[in-house]
Order: sequence, then structure tokens, then C-alpha cells
Amino acid sequence: MDQIVYLLKRRFQVNFLVLALCISGVFYSCVSQKSFVYFQDKKGQDTAVFNHTDTSYRAIIQTNDILTIFVASLSPEAGKYFNFSENPNETGSMANGYLVDGEGYVHIPLKVHVSGLTSGAASDSIVKKLEKYLINPSVKLNIRNFRVTILGEVKEPGLYTVQNEKITLPEALGLAGDLTVFSNRTNIMIIRDSGVKKEFGIVDLTSRDVFASPYFNLHSNDVIYIEPIKAKKFTVQSYYKVLPVMFGGVALLLALYQVLK
Repeated sequence: MDQIVYLLKRRFQVNFLVLALCISGVFYSCVSQKSFVYFQDKKGQDTAVFNHTDTSYRAIIQTNDILTIFVASLSPEAGKYFNFSENPNETGSMANGYLVDGEGYVHIPLKVHVSGLTSGAASDSIVKKLEKYLINPSVKLNIRNFRVTILGEVKEPGLYTVQNEKITLPEALGLAGDLTVFSNRTNIMIIRDSGVKKEFGIVDLTSRDVFASPYFNLHSNDVIYIEPIKAKKFTVQSYYKVLPVMFGGVALLLALYQVLK
């Protein structure tokens, strides 16, 4: 009888150890901390300087863009004729913007071709048109629908409008509340529409090489997709399914231990 009790105790100890290891495996994944650290340095890179490959990028106006255009001159009353609002900082509704038509023109009410130009170049073109009608005209113009789409493993995926027509990948991810713990930081996909084709770029946020990537500075209508890591299959829902079984097993083993001790 003593031999049987001894064997049962040994069996209990082994089962308890296995159960403890299973619980530890659920709560502590095998993903290393290094997988979550941004901008890691390589040997000799700790003081390296990275030059952006497209720092000169400026948003290009395309057909169907919505532009905010405010005209000012030494003759304010005449300038009002070209403005939806007297306030240059007022954005208003999208209906109060100027639509770039299918042929690349805006009507302010003068017809001016702006497609394919930067905001600065488009402003200059409009000024030249207005010089015939206004005294020393000036134009404030910006693209109102400069936006990026962020999908996948971020806290707040969605469509984000950028006011100043320029944003970097880290800044965009900051708008989305940063990446989740389930995101694959080494395989961030950027989908870019160049007008005639779709580009698919991959960025590794764990490397400082991201600062030299052509996808560091985002373009209008870029789509950022963050894929999940494989460990995401162990979701919170999975925990709720597994934990009752585990705790039930612990309770059973503890009850057996109390009987056998």
C-alpha cells in the first residue's frame, strides 16, 4: 500500500510540473524582446547618419484631388470673388474645396491647369492668371485630401488625412496609436499608387535602415499594412478557452495531493 501511495505522489509531482510548464508556455511566448525594439543598431551604426532617399518629395496634384485655395491681393474686395471663405485658415467642408477635374483643371472661376504640379507650382500658375485681374495677388494652396490608409496590427487602423502634405512612416503609425504586440515589425508593407502601376515595398522597423528607405516618407494615398505574427493565434479568446481547463487540472491535482499526503 505504501508503495502505491508513493507512486501516486510521484505521478502527482510529474503531472504538476508538466501543468506548470504548460501554463508558463501560454503566458510567456517564445518571441524575443528584440523582435519588438524599433531602429536597432548594427555594428558600427550607433552614430551613423542616414540620408533619406526622397527628402525632396513634394505631393503632386492629381485629378479628383480637392484643393483649398485662398486668394489675397491689394484689392480685398476683388479678391473675395475668388474665395469660398475670407479666412485663409478655414477648411470648411469638402464641398468648399476646389475639385481638380478629369482634365486636370480647377475653376476659381478662372480655368487653371494644376494636375501634375506641386502645391507651390500650382500657386505660381494661379498667381500668373490672376495678375491680369488683381493687384499683387498671392495664393495659398494646399491639397486637402492628402491621406494615408493604415491597416492591420495597429491600435487604431483607419484613413488619416494629413494637413501639411508630408508625413513619415513612424509619424503615421503614431497617428494610429502605434503597433500592437502582435505586429510583425520586420515586414511592414507599403502599397503605393504611382499613377500607372502599384508599388509594393517592404520596410523593417527593427532596423535603422528604414531611415534610408524610399518608403520612409509617405506619399498621398499610400496604404500601410502591418501583418500579424504567428503567435497571434494565441489570442485572448484562446486564453479564455484554455485557462479554465488548466485551472481545473490544478484544482484536481491539489485535491489528490491533499488526499495522498
